Amino acid sequence: MDTKLTLKLDSSIIEEAKLYAKENNISLSKLIENYLSAVTSISSNDRKVNPIIKSLTGVIELDENRDYKKSYTKYLNKKYT
Repeated sequence: MDTKLTLKLDSSIIEEAKLYAKENNISLSKLIENYLSAVTSISSNDRKVNPIIKSLTGVIELDENRDYKKSYTKYLNKKYT
């Protein structure tokens, strides 16, 4: 049974979504329905990880003593000043 749903979204997002839907020959309603179905049907523990992403897991070893948040903040400050 279909039910009407009213959403308030940023107008630029709506326009981009309409364009995407049109390019993919799907209604905006069906696009949103498919998205909501996908995110609600599988628990986060049961989602399949893309094999490429899985192969990259553990490739980089991080220094446990380094404050990466502080390093990133320093990088951003340098970049934008």
